[in-house]
Amino acid sequence: MTRLLPPEAVAEAAALLRAGELVAFPTETVYGLGGDARNGRAVAAIFAAKGRPHFNPLISHYPSAEAAFADVQPDDRARALAAAFWPGPLTLVLPRRPGAAIDLLAGAGLDTLAVRVPAHPLALALLRAAALPVAGPSANLSGQVSPTTPAHVLAGLGGRIAAVLDGGPCAVGVESTVLDLTGAGPRGGAVLLRPGGITVEAIEALIGKVGRPGPQAAAAAARSLRSPGMLLSHYAPSLPVRLNATKAAADEALLAFGPALPGATVTWNLSETGDLAEAAARLFAGLRWLDAEGSARGCARIAAMAVPERGLGIAINDRLARAAAPRG
Repeated sequence: MTRLLPPEAVAEAAALLRAGELVAFPTETVYGLGGDARNGRAVAAIFAAKGRPHFNPLISHYPSAEAAFADVQPDDRARALAAAFWPGPLTLVLPRRPGAAIDLLAGAGLDTLAVRVPAHPLALALLRAAALPVAGPSANLSGQVSPTTPAHVLAGLGGRIAAVLDGGPCAVGVESTVLDLTGAGPRGGAVLLRPGGITVEAIEALIGKVGRPGPQAAAAAARSLRSPGMLLSHYAPSLPVRLNATKAAADEALLAFGPALPGATVTWNLSETGDLAEAAARLFAGLRWLDAEGSARGCARIAAMAVPERGLGIAINDRLARAAAPRG
């Protein structure tokens, strides 16, 4: 049963977030589906609730630029944009700080994070009360229209999440503008990943020319999953990945699911009990650990056991397929 919380129930909504529950909350753009961005199980639950078929990076929401910049490394452009447009409908993709609190699953295993400070007073109150970064994609089933009222949220996610914090209809109604400042553009310039509530003209007036998305395929390849909605190959381990392993060799590092295969040099088990939510929460950490440990111990590859093609297993298998794809 999903509860509809009145605006004055901010403290209750914040307590749910701290307990690892999911709470939909209003922003100036659309309603976000909030979960503790530091908690891998909460982040996995976001993907499960939305029926999201891929582990796209999620935007992490903060109550202030100072809080956001504790997890990412801003440059002068980022600081200028934050001063001009935060709180507001602008998301910045920036390099992840070493030791950032954000769970790897929230960032889709990348070395970048998407961050923003929303302008809705209730969202800011919730973020301050929760005192944690909140991962918040749109609060709708994957592929459906983004929600701008509590009724929209309940129509899609009723029974799948703990609560909706009622802030009335959203003012902007389109998602935030997403700007990549990690040097992915020509000559290291900024790149627009998604148009939204802040115009490109306003951004360019502040920091100069911004690269626009090219043709669909080229743009998708260049974006490389740096932002929500961007789907193509991204972080992959240096060791080759072998899928659907039914045996493990002595020169392999094993990514296990359920009872582990014998024989591998090193093993990381996504979930000994076959729990897909636990597996999703441990996926990126496991790939990174096996890559480092396996390389150090002379392994030739990572052997990944099969994961069921259902629920979060679809997203896990999609990510593993990308990790195993031929390298150009």
